[in-house]
Amino acid sequence: MSLLTPDSGLLFWMIVSFGIVFVILSKYGFPVIIKAVEQRKAYIDNSLETARQANEQLANIQAEGARILAEAKEKQNAILKEAFAEKEQIIDEAHRKAAAETRLQVEEAARRIREEKEKAIRMAATYANQASLPMVVDAVGVALPTFRSP
Repeated sequence: MSLLTPDSGLLFWMIVSFGIVFVILSKYGFPVIIKAVEQRKAYIDNSLETARQANEQLANIQAEGARILAEAKEKQNAILKEAFAEKEQIIDEAHRKAAAETRLQVEEAARRIREEKEKAIRMAATYANQASLPMVVDAVGVALPTFRSP
């Protein structure tokens, strides 16, 4: 008996054993294996669908985020524009107030200068009168009433 040439009895029992194992497997093993493979396929299909939905939700969230970011930038630009306009308005108002205050100060200074000038002229005239009075009295010989400065 050689390993390469099996006996017919051995061949018969091998075929019978294989048949019995095949029948048992086809009755009890293959349905369980097929069921497990189908469950795994359903789980994979379900996971793929969930992943597709998650990708869609992520795309929607990204689009929403981009939209919100664009709105925020628009609001930021509007606020900055408004702040710039308000700054310009405040600066213009400050310039107007400063110009008005300067004008009032210049007018007040001019009025004071005029008053001081008039006062100086009156004082000079009074001093001139008082200084010339003794000369007139000497020249005329009569005492004149003295004038007092106001």
